[in-house]
Amino acid sequence: MKSKIKIFGPETKFYAAFLYFCRPAKTAGRFYMKIGNIDLGDKPLLLAPMEDVTDASFRFICKEFGADMMYTEFISSDGLIRDARKSLEKLVTYDYEAPIGIQIYGNIPEAMTDAAVMAEKAAEIAGGHGADLVDINFGCPVNKIARRGAGSGMMREPDKMVEITRRVVEAVKLPVTVKTRLGWDEDSKIIVELAERLQDAGIQALTIHGRTRCQMYTGEADWTLIGKVKENPRMRIPIIGNGDINSPEKAKEAFGRYGVDGIMIGRATYGHPWIFKEIRHYLDTGELLPQMCVRDRVELARRHLAKSIEIKGERVGILEMRRHLSCYFKGLPDFKETRLKLVTLNDPAELFRTLGEIAVRWGDGDAPEAGNIYGL
Repeated sequence: MKSKIKIFGPETKFYAAFLYFCRPAKTAGRFYMKIGNIDLGDKPLLLAPMEDVTDASFRFICKEFGADMMYTEFISSDGLIRDARKSLEKLVTYDYEAPIGIQIYGNIPEAMTDAAVMAEKAAEIAGGHGADLVDINFGCPVNKIARRGAGSGMMREPDKMVEITRRVVEAVKLPVTVKTRLGWDEDSKIIVELAERLQDAGIQALTIHGRTRCQMYTGEADWTLIGKVKENPRMRIPIIGNGDINSPEKAKEAFGRYGVDGIMIGRATYGHPWIFKEIRHYLDTGELLPQMCVRDRVELARRHLAKSIEIKGERVGILEMRRHLSCYFKGLPDFKETRLKLVTLNDPAELFRTLGEIAVRWGDGDAPEAGNIYGL
């Protein structure tokens, strides 16, 4: 019996039909990016999955500001199949987040396929909205992930990466996408060839971060190879660019210069989730929105804190908001004492009262540039 990978190869009529179905649609001179039957519109802006950052409360805020698609924090395939509590909790999504992808990572083919099936059944297993697609993380550069062969560690084993991808595609009915990097290091930037192979394995969109694994997050993201993938005449699936998009101007340049179908924004959203609104306004009008004032940031922080407590309860909701609360107000003068309160208080009433004090003391001053823990 012929293997499925050969039946699904580039020489077949079925494969040609698949590529046609996945291509970005064009209407009246505008391209509309589709992943399977998910229509993301023209020049969509996606929220990158980030561990301990893009939880449900942060996704709620980013959706308010216009994120076109979002993903869960990445979920360990091993953790899912062992029914680890933390991994199962990450399966919970909400109807207002749609379309949303559940992202999994790992390096064992059997565990990855089982985890993909669980992600597909997320609504049944964990409740909530469930998944609109399954995304495979081949991009995380963190040592504890990559050094054991998962995340971007798979860049050293491209054959295994493609095999895992093929098996996940075959295991689920939802669209499967991949997020990866340029290569392992400067001497092994394999993304142009790898992109074709992942497409041949059946993925319906590819996100590329413009750095190698060894770069981690240092230096500048190199978008030239992302552009080469997009220019490849064999590529028919949407290509999403990622890396260093921290302003409306950079987003517009990425679309215009490199021709990507969508942009994924990660670290620049931290402490600055309204960046989606800023970019969309600039793409539509060519005008920059004014910086969000301190009073508006206080109201944003209030909504975010309330949602975090609603979803996770007081103790966990407050603990996991601390990284966000201090970042919303980064750059305010004479803020050290107040910042300390934001990251140490445990009583929600005291936290909300402190936010009110920020509005009174700094609300009439000029707002600093939005900041985040990465300094972008």
